[in-house]
Order: sequence, then structure tokens, then C-alpha cells
Amino acid sequence: MKFLRSFLLFACDSAILLAATLFCLVFSHWFHENLPGRLLYLAVHLMVMYACVTISQLIFRTYASLWRYAESREYMTLLLAAFFGFLVYEIVARTLMSRVIISFITLTAIGGLWVLGMLLVRFAYRLYRNHVHYTKGNHQVSAAIVGAGSAGLQLLEELRSNHESKFRVECFFDDDPAKIHKTVHGIRVYGSIAQAPARLKALGIRHVFVAIPSANEGRRHEILQSLSKLENVHISTLPSTMELIDRKPIRGQLREVQIEDLLGRPPIVMDPAPVDAFLEGKTVMVTGGGGSIGSELCRQIVKHDPRKLIIVDIYENNAYDIQQELLYRYGGRLDLSVEIASVRDLERIRQLMERYRPNVVFHAAAHKHVPLMEVSPQEAIRNNVFGTLNVVRAANEFNVEKFLLISTDKAVNPTSVMGASKRLCEMILQSMKGYSTTDYVAVRFGNVLGSNGSVVPLFKRQIAAGGPVTVTDKRIIRYFMTIPEAAQLVLQAGAQARKNELFVLNMGQPVKILDLAENLIRLSGLVPYRDIEIVETGLRPGEKLYEELLIASRDIEQTENSQIFIERQPAISPREMEQKLKLLRAALEENNPAAIRRALHEAVPTFHEPEEVNRVQGDEVEVPAGTASRTTAKIG
Repeated sequence: MKFLRSFLLFACDSAILLAATLFCLVFSHWFHENLPGRLLYLAVHLMVMYACVTISQLIFRTYASLWRYAESREYMTLLLAAFFGFLVYEIVARTLMSRVIISFITLTAIGGLWVLGMLLVRFAYRLYRNHVHYTKGNHQVSAAIVGAGSAGLQLLEELRSNHESKFRVECFFDDDPAKIHKTVHGIRVYGSIAQAPARLKALGIRHVFVAIPSANEGRRHEILQSLSKLENVHISTLPSTMELIDRKPIRGQLREVQIEDLLGRPPIVMDPAPVDAFLEGKTVMVTGGGGSIGSELCRQIVKHDPRKLIIVDIYENNAYDIQQELLYRYGGRLDLSVEIASVRDLERIRQLMERYRPNVVFHAAAHKHVPLMEVSPQEAIRNNVFGTLNVVRAANEFNVEKFLLISTDKAVNPTSVMGASKRLCEMILQSMKGYSTTDYVAVRFGNVLGSNGSVVPLFKRQIAAGGPVTVTDKRIIRYFMTIPEAAQLVLQAGAQARKNELFVLNMGQPVKILDLAENLIRLSGLVPYRDIEIVETGLRPGEKLYEELLIASRDIEQTENSQIFIERQPAISPREMEQKLKLLRAALEENNPAAIRRALHEAVPTFHEPEEVNRVQGDEVEVPAGTASRTTAKIG
């Protein structure tokens, strides 16, 4: 078929050349001014001219182009080939042949008509191909593209040419003044991006593609926030870089708008060099390595060439999944061991520490679901507190260089058993200062998007099911970060840490859970409270209206990385820590949840009941900026 198409195009060009020649000769009265005997000379000249222009086209490879994808380069090549062919013929006719029988003016007219005919044929073929593909498709959904740059134009062409596309692009929006109210590839640029929401509503557009991969995260956030207010409009966006566009069609890079796009801050990307120096050639153990944070830690750790990675988890399915993923990706290049073990079992943890002698331990094993731990506080104490104690003591016994605890913002002025248990874990690390050669480090961050139990996957499932979307309280405010960001913070903290430090990430402005729910519904092309209800279910046990990243009375200092801060805390002696643990052991022996809560209040002075805290927070939390100033003023 490729050869047949090239041959047909070649034959068509030859016919156009013959027709252009005869037309120009007749129009110039050549046949009236020359005797019929000179027709033989004309035939010779025409054959020479034909040979010159044909050979020129072959040299310039104009028949190797796919004209339905042609751009300015292909058309310029066609013009150059025609000019070169007629120039060669003119030189040959004047130097090697007996006389010139076609004037320069007539020859120029022949060449011009021939080129015009070839261009018309190719344009007609391209229009026909686009029309066939377009009519084959079911282009019923009206769409707009925000961004009339190269990415937007490439997207337009693919949406038009792909017969599987259901979209009919009706307009562009772009901030370039030279494009506004002009047409680009036959599509009008209706206005600036700021005008898009009002114009889209008037036009009845049902789908919007945001095709500005060069926009920074702040600008992207601003655009998506304005578009999210449109009713019954579905929004898709291109990634923020052109990295993958070169590898596959731009349409394949479209993705649903993710809630991370609306967090109001750029993704946090940290310098890998310090982590390379920290982990390269080291034996690294990750407890809870099959969980959402633990598994991402494993994925990022192996990028820094550790000598060996040991994954420890009690849940075999998660451990198996991350094992198979890493083996598939790295194969024999990775020395990987997976151990099924509980951090509650001190002898088993000691056995693993003795066998592998890790240089670095990341402790991510924990119960983290706030409402579940309110119902079963004894499990939070056994697993989070005494499980951490077991791993900390084993790390000290076997001379681990660095021990990193995954902590949470819920440990700050906790109102839940889970938060109080994580605060006790931080205290255990503090109590080791000056009594161990191991560097103990805690890393504290907010809610992790996409992790097991995260609110965003729950919202997406509820929207897909037709609603309702449930929020516990419409005033709730939270800090958010992505799983890769959380893992990067932990690794960077490990690289920077020296002795018993607590690291905090500057996570930007907090976000209202209600805003997340409403935006996610709108970005799915639905209308909150009309298509999808949002139902307030009431605060869950242990839940407070806003989380804090810092303990209020403590000073902090910025590290070499502008996103990471160290909170200075007073030391806790091993004797003081042992008294706290003794209280908890006694409460566990009673097996009474009320007794455990009383022991937690005594062991963690900052632990308060959620009702008490939420009464104070209730009025303040209505204004997100007020909350942000209370918690982020200290770090920025």
C-alpha cells in the first residue's frame, strides 16, 4: 500500500506537469509561432525537463513523506525540489542542447502551475483523510482546549484524526494577545484563560482539556481552581512536563485531574545527592515495608544503590506485592530479603537484627487508623508503643547507625489514642539521647494522599458509586502531602540527622476537606449537592478539627533544605520513660480501655480529649488562613 500510494502520487504529479506544460504552451501561442516540424525538438525538451524535475523530486525524497502528517518542512522541500529541477533543465537546455525553444517566462509559468497543482492535490488528500477519520468517530462531546500552544495544537490534531475520539473541539483559550479572537487550525481562540469559565458556560462546553505543560504549579493550581467551579464540565489535564510527550502521542498523556493538582503548592522535589551518600552501599531494613508509606520508602531506597534491603511486615500479602514489584523492576541487581514478623515479638526482631546487621532502620510499622484505635486502644499501645520500643532496643543492641521513626502530625497535642501512641514513640527516641551510639530520628508529616485509608480514594469511590460523599465535619482542615513526598522527607531527614532530632516538613497552607470533596465532584463533571450529595456524618472518635505540625511552645530551626525544619525538644531520661511505660503496662494488664486512656493522659501531658479541643477550635477553624498562621508562621 505504501508503494501504491507513492506510485499514484508520482503519476498524478506527472499528469499535472504535462497538463501545466500544454496549457502554458497554448496560452503563449507557441504552436502558432513554430512550425510543426519543431514538435520533435519540443518532445526532446519535454523529456529532458521531465527527467530533471523527476530526478530532483527523488533526490529530495518528496515521495517518502506521509502527506497527511506534513508540516511546513515537507512543503518547503517540495518547493525546493521543483526549483532545483527546473533550474537544472534550464542549464542543460542552454548549454548542451542546440537551441532553447521554451522561453524563461513560459518555463517559470509551467513550474508555478505544476507546484500549485501538486500542493492542491496534497492538501485535498490531507483534508480527505481527516474527514474520513472524523466521520468514522463519534465526535459528539463538545470540548475546549485551554492553551493554544504547541501541546494544545498537537492535542487538537490527535483528537481530530483519531476515529476513537468522542470529542469535538470547538474553541481555544490562551493568554497570548496575538492569538485571542484569531483562528488556529480552524478553531477560534475565544479569549484569555481568565475569561474561560464565563465563556465555557455560555457555549455549553462539556469537557475541558488543560494543555499548558509549561505552566508552573502555582499557575496550574489557579487555572484548575477557576475551572472547577463550572457545572457539568469534566476536566482533563496534561502532565506538568513535556518529558513523556516525546515518547508517545500527547492524547495518551491526558489524565484525570487529581486532587494533588489543587493543593496550592508545587510538588516537593529534593536533592538526591545527600541520600545517595547516606544509603549507597548500606544494609537497610524497613519495618512495615509492605504498607503504603513503607512500600514507597522501599521503592525510593533502591534507587540509591543500597547493598541490601530487608522488608519486614506482618501482613504477607503486602510484603509479597512489594517484593514482586521490586524483583520485576530490578531483578538480580537488587539484594532483597522479605521477612514476615511482628514488631511486638522482641526475640524475632532481635533475630533479624542479628542476622542482617542493618546500618539503617526505617520504622514504618504501626496501627494508624484513628477511629479503630479508639475502639481498641490496647492494640495501639502494644503495636505502636511497645513495638517501637522493641525495634529501638534491638537497634541499640546491634549497633544500627541510624534509626528513623515515621511519625505524624496527630502526635502534636494529640486528641486520639493513635496520636498519643505516636507521641510516646517520639518520646522513646528522645530518651535514647546520650545512652546509645545509634542516631534516633523522628519524621513528622501530615495526611498522605493515596495511602491506605486516605480520604481521597474514599471520595473517588463514593463519586463513582453516585454518592453521597461523606465528610465527618465540614469545618475539618488538614495538611496534605503525596506518598512520594513523604518518602523523600524521610530519606532526606535520615541523610541530615545527627542525634535524636524531630523533623517537620513545611507543607504550605492547610486544605478544607469540604473543599476537596466539592472540587473532586466538579472535576468529575458533576455538580455538588445536585448530582452528588455531600453528607456530614459527625466527627469520629478521637478526631479533631485541625491538625498541627508543631508543638506550640517549642522552637524550631530550618535545615539546609528550605522545606525541612527541626523541632528542638527537651530530653527525656530513660528513667522517666520507663515510668511512663510502667503505667501503660499496668493498664494493659487490666485490659480496660478506660484505664488505658487514663494511663495515656498521665504519660502524655499534651493528650486531651477531642471534645475539649474541638470546642476551642470550632470558631477558629472556619477561616483556613487563621489556622495556617498558627501553625506555619513559625516555619516561614
